[in-house]
Amino acid sequence: MRNVISMNCDWRFIQKDAGLPDQLPGDWQKVNLPHTWNAIDGMDGNGAYDRGRYWYAKTFETPRQPLKGGRIYVEVLAAGQQATVYVNGTEAVYHEGGYSTFRADITDLCRENEENLLVIACSNEYKDSVYPQSADFTFYGGLYRGVNLISVPETHFDLDCFGGPGLAVTPTPDSVGNAVFEIETWVTNPDENFTVLYSIRDADGCEVASAARPASDTKTSIFVPDAKKWDLNAPYLYTVTATLQRRNEAYDEVSARVGVRSFSVDPDKGFIINGVETPLRGVSRHQDLLYKGNALTKEDHYHDAELIKELGANTIRLAHYQHNQYFYDACDELGFAVWAEIPFISVFNKDPAAHQNCISQMKELIIQNYNHPSIMFWGVSNEILIGGISEQLVENHKELNALCHQLDPTRLTTIAHVSMTPIESPIHGITDVESYNHYFGWYGGKMEDNGPWFDQFHQFHPEICLGLSEYGCEGIITYHGPKPACKDYSEEYQALYHEHMAKVLDERPWMWSSHVWNMFDFGCAARDEGGVAGRNNKGLMTMDRKTKKDSYFIYQAYWTTKPMVHICGRRYAQRAGETTQIRVYSNQPAVALYLNGKLLEEKSAEKVFVFEVALEEGFNTVLAVAGDVKDSITLEKVEKEPSIYVLPEVNERDEGVANWFKLAGDLDLSAPMEFPEGKYSIKDTFEELAKCPEALAVASESFKLAMNMTVAPGEGMWDMMKSMTLETGIEMAGSLCPDGFIESVNAKLIKFDKK
Repeated sequence: MRNVISMNCDWRFIQKDAGLPDQLPGDWQKVNLPHTWNAIDGMDGNGAYDRGRYWYAKTFETPRQPLKGGRIYVEVLAAGQQATVYVNGTEAVYHEGGYSTFRADITDLCRENEENLLVIACSNEYKDSVYPQSADFTFYGGLYRGVNLISVPETHFDLDCFGGPGLAVTPTPDSVGNAVFEIETWVTNPDENFTVLYSIRDADGCEVASAARPASDTKTSIFVPDAKKWDLNAPYLYTVTATLQRRNEAYDEVSARVGVRSFSVDPDKGFIINGVETPLRGVSRHQDLLYKGNALTKEDHYHDAELIKELGANTIRLAHYQHNQYFYDACDELGFAVWAEIPFISVFNKDPAAHQNCISQMKELIIQNYNHPSIMFWGVSNEILIGGISEQLVENHKELNALCHQLDPTRLTTIAHVSMTPIESPIHGITDVESYNHYFGWYGGKMEDNGPWFDQFHQFHPEICLGLSEYGCEGIITYHGPKPACKDYSEEYQALYHEHMAKVLDERPWMWSSHVWNMFDFGCAARDEGGVAGRNNKGLMTMDRKTKKDSYFIYQAYWTTKPMVHICGRRYAQRAGETTQIRVYSNQPAVALYLNGKLLEEKSAEKVFVFEVALEEGFNTVLAVAGDVKDSITLEKVEKEPSIYVLPEVNERDEGVANWFKLAGDLDLSAPMEFPEGKYSIKDTFEELAKCPEALAVASESFKLAMNMTVAPGEGMWDMMKSMTLETGIEMAGSLCPDGFIESVNAKLIKFDKK
């Protein structure tokens, strides 16, 4: 029988390119897996992180083979981003892609009756043919998911097909409450002596159906009467086991937990599961944790999933790569509709080898995860039009979409468009459903722009199923104030933004999905915003999972039925002024507010309850009561609020915008939009503008003022943004820029000769 041996303990690691050792090094650092060398610098705000080729080593004894001709595999659950595996000094396998399982048959490299040396060289260095090329998150290096040895008989379920389990199960419900389970396995070295026995067991472990097939022709359909459905609110799981039998002996065994469900998406009805219209409302998730990087344990993954379930979400977009099997398992158990995708993100590389890497990663994603009932959508790319569109890019998308349907005809394909993707782009209509990443109210425009944009797109493209794949804004729990505004990074503005977005989405059930960016703050070593460098702070929770921001609770009010009430602003604990505003979120119809034990007011409202309160001198107790649930906070009335509540650069930026507009000629609306030959203009990319320091200075300053983002060579976002034109970048700001701004920028640029 198969024997899976964990290899996670007692490794040796060196954080330099030391080369292949011929014996276990005694002076390397001792580590256990999972492990990443970027656990600290991937998020600590120093502006960079270590991207190199580093080495792991471990000794092991050759597993005992009870049957003649048995095989031994090394299984690497993920290695960021490229890895080479050596056994006793010989290369066993090289793998490109940092997020999927890969294996190698090492039988012939192992030594009998003596120790073997396993060495793995991991690299998270940039490689031209490997995605992601550049993106807004840290590319952690290391053996961050673990390593196994797998010992199997000579005849066994396949271990060589893109890291897959060798078993595929497709349960399909019928119209009268039964189901048919289509099952197929792949057997290595079968002969007439081998049979595959299939068993289907219910959630209580009782067998409900079974079948047998010859090992050379394993495909079958098994009828299951009175099948229980897998649903978002009742995720019922069956266990399918395939046993490779030789007469009276079981040689190998694999299993999968699966669910019986049907789903579809309609442009006007949205998402439908098991015949019930059910808008998908949820979050996106990255796989890292504060000072652990991406080296998470099973418990960490399950804890994340449970926090998302507590929020009330019913869908998760697992950005921007294949996630750990533990997390998919948790989604199966808890009931989420999952969008799983490959890291074809932000920067398109025209090299055919890069496209082949996309194809390889897509095959691994689908083959390794086919049996998870929670997965319903395969994502082909994210914001890949940042650098513009080409015929090759469109054709590559068509090929990836076709590959998904070839490998898995049961699920739908999707795409996450960058905000500026035109409504009439040829990229539309390739995937089954589509979504946009929009940050109106943060990077550009106003939050009020969201609803009208969705309605306009839906009217123009009534045939397209539209979702919102990313939206959000930074929320740093240090910053507070009575007049929250875009780009002040305050917890209050983030809460107001999500109040608006939750209502916009609730009013549009025809939108098949929405995913908050992001559930948790996450590591992005290149970022430096809001006084918290090294991270993207758009999470509904902090990166350490310790604090739920106020924005978390507005979604809980919209998405949960368990009675809840939450008083916002508990970290805005010292307040000045004659009165202060108290906002309360609840899924109950009425909220009563008490100040220092006295009833102030009772209000009826929909999710958001707003009270104007005159605090008493000193400390005040505020209590909110909604039916049987209560929440309380303590506030202090002060003469002057602490300076730490306001990010200093907010005021500096406002002054800078005003001064720059003045220098730009008071934004002359009559300035002609001219593009003389041989001169720079807004239609040039940042990379082209960088050839002229003066032109780049104008472009960078204007983009910083419009978007509050720095784009310059050497800055962390440069590789991702350099192919974007300045015109496109400023257009992202939308209504944040006054009339005449883009004309004034262009008038400055056309003064410079191209070099």
